[in-house]
Parts: sequence; C-alpha cells; structure tokens
Amino acid sequence: MSRIRAKNTGIEKTVFSYLRKRKVHFCKHYDRIPGKPDIALPSEKKAVFINGDFWHGYRFGTWKQRIPKKYWRDKIESNIARDKKRYAAMKKRGWKILKVWGHDVMKRPEEACKKIEKFLRSKR
Repeated sequence: MSRIRAKNTGIEKTVFSYLRKRKVHFCKHYDRIPGKPDIALPSEKKAVFINGDFWHGYRFGTWKQRIPKKYWRDKIESNIARDKKRYAAMKKRGWKILKVWGHDVMKRPEEACKKIEKFLRSKR
C-alpha cells in the first residue's frame, strides 16, 4: 500500500505532459479549495479530477461484494461520500468541475486529454 501514489501518478503525468505540449497553463494539485483538484485554473474557477477507478469507486455497486475485507468496502464508500461533499462545496463556490476516470485515460489517452483541454479552454 505504501507504493500507491496520491499525486503525480502515471495517468496524471500523461495528462500533464499532454496539456503542457498544447501550451495549456494550469496549477497541479491546487490546495486552496476543498478536494485538491489534480488540475485547476483558479482564475476561471475550473477544476479537473482524475479519479482512480478503485479508490473512487467506479461502478462500485457491481463489484462491491467481491472485495474480501469490510475495511476496504467501507474505505471506498467513505471516499465516494467525501468526493460528493467536496464537489458540492466547490460548485457552491462557483467552480466548474470535470471528472475523468483513470481507465479512460489509460485506454484512450488522446481522447481523454482532448476532453480535458476542451473543458479548460472553454469560455463557459
């Protein structure tokens, strides 16, 4: 467990590299708002979260029973609840949020990165 990274994962590095090559300026792991988004544009109040499938509960209801330890089921459920609260707090403060799943970046990196770039560059 000690080798599991919270920041600068391989998936995040892929996205960061893509955005830098495309001259998109952003803040990494912005800690001045709840949730510490992986990518943020504070001046435009835009945040991107790149969520790991396991830790953030992608389709958790379909595989929940296969996790052998109650501790891990509870941990993931609390992560999901925490994420919802943080997203709501950010939206209340006027932030626009984009959530991207890790498997989307791994399977289709170009498509996922373009989606993130489009969100960050849009004038909503």
